Amino acid sequence: MENANKQYQLALLKVHSTAVLFGLTGVLGVLIESSAGVLVLGRVFIALAALSLFFLYKKMPLTKLSTQGILLQFVLGSLLTAHWVTFYIAVKVGGVAVGTLGFASFPAFVCLFEMLIFKVRLKLREFFLLLAITLGLILVTPAFEFGNQSTQGLLWGIFSGAIYGLLAVLNRKNRGTLSGSQASWWQYLVGVIVLLPFYANELPSVSLQDWFWIACIGLLCTSLAYTLFVSSLDVLSARTAAMIISLEPVYAILIAWLWLNEVPTLTMLLGGAIIITAVALENLRK
Repeated sequence: MENANKQYQLALLKVHSTAVLFGLTGVLGVLIESSAGVLVLGRVFIALAALSLFFLYKKMPLTKLSTQGILLQFVLGSLLTAHWVTFYIAVKVGGVAVGTLGFASFPAFVCLFEMLIFKVRLKLREFFLLLAITLGLILVTPAFEFGNQSTQGLLWGIFSGAIYGLLAVLNRKNRGTLSGSQASWWQYLVGVIVLLPFYANELPSVSLQDWFWIACIGLLCTSLAYTLFVSSLDVLSARTAAMIISLEPVYAILIAWLWLNEVPTLTMLLGGAIIITAVALENLRK
């Protein structure tokens, strides 16, 4: 019993660490002076290299895919790349709190895309989720002016959330075909292929400090975070893990507050609390 309790506590620590590392990506994105495209290119390249070394070490062969399967991975990889690029634009333009809370709206888009693509009927609780997230975003909005930089950051964050919502829905097509790690490998590869032609000429001008932070994002906030999350699922239920991951914006705002001195307003905190609570409750019901 005592050993089981220790394993449970360790699993909780792992998934909270995952949420912290996910939250840290936005903060590091602000510290990195290079463009969002260069940042994401570095992130996917490092994550791809780390995952490839892991497969070689474990002697895990890649699953053979059909032409249709490869095309699906190209679509999913392009969506993941677009999600990350727009997310980093959001935090660079509007700040960590605004960009992260904008992205936190993605469960609402999951509901909408499930309804549009898979003809899933919207349940009453999902309708209330949409209302709660909409109310939260209204409170988070710094000013209802497109010229306001923070508002632009929020819109980029919401756009990033919409792309991620579509990615989450379409990723269902990988079930029974690819493991999570192999799907990630393909999507990172696509990210490199898509971004390299556009940003290769900027790579020589990237500073050593930027490369250090990009490496941190690729190794710690991507590879390590994914490993910790998957490991935690050996003990925790997916529902419990999802609820804790919902705290990512909380950790992101707290780190930005302490590290970057980005102090959120009271209405922003209230709006963020509504969004995070709504998402956590939805995860609890799943």
